[in-house]
Amino acid sequence: MKGRDLSDLLLLAALWGGSFLFLRYAAPVFGAVPLIWLRVAIAAACLLPLLLWHGQLGVLRERAGPITVMAIFNSALPFVLIAWATLSVTAGFASIVNATVPIFTALVGAVWLKDRLDASRIVGLALGFAGVLLMSADKADFKPGGSGWAVLSLLGAALSYGFAANYTKRHLGGVPALANATGSQLASALLLLPLAPLDWPAVTPGVGPWLAAIALGVGCSALAYLLFFRLIGRVGASRAVTVTFLVPVFGTLWGVLFLGEAVTPGMAGGGLVILAGTALATGLLRLPALRRAGR
Repeated sequence: MKGRDLSDLLLLAALWGGSFLFLRYAAPVFGAVPLIWLRVAIAAACLLPLLLWHGQLGVLRERAGPITVMAIFNSALPFVLIAWATLSVTAGFASIVNATVPIFTALVGAVWLKDRLDASRIVGLALGFAGVLLMSADKADFKPGGSGWAVLSLLGAALSYGFAANYTKRHLGGVPALANATGSQLASALLLLPLAPLDWPAVTPGVGPWLAAIALGVGCSALAYLLFFRLIGRVGASRAVTVTFLVPVFGTLWGVLFLGEAVTPGMAGGGLVILAGTALATGLLRLPALRRAGR
């Protein structure tokens, strides 16, 4: 990987890791749905001119149905679930649980698309879920004020991303990446538009939360998508997906530096187990014994 690609990868991880910081900071002020509507609307406003410049508006019209379905499961639903969860759990914790997305992607692909799972990937799935259990054992409280529902919300978001990845693979193959990115943000903004006013804050948020919302839309969505798709084009999807391992690092780091969050032993141990499981589930690593056996 060349220097430019590595810098893109690090910047992308920093941006996506930063999204958990901004959500944790601004969601209590705006509310989950209004904040996410702002995020996707701002991202769509940034990406749409680029789409028009590249003459790809017709693609959105032709594939409006599948793109809308993808938008629900790749942006609108998981964004809201994560924002709601950050009302109860730290940014670092949320970013680590989000690292299970490739695990759910592999699981959904195996169940729905009948993708073959070799022994290494099966071990990876098991390890990933074991890591979640290890990390969230002390948070499985579903009483009022507990964090149990927040953990389930984060896992639901990861499952939604996993479904979206497989849906895109099956129904949106050949659609330009910019059209997918712009369509997902635009459709999400339209879908959330009727809901956002229902929970709009009674008191106008201050400058800080507004800047966080803008950063989510411009940096963590529009710019991040462009970086991600550029990486895929330059180094391939298998290398670009290694950003998964860096996002929790930055998510935790930003939480510690700017929000004063603590990194518990459970988070550290569970996070390492989740990342090991993710590496196996995505095929980036294979168990040595199974590699020698040619499996």
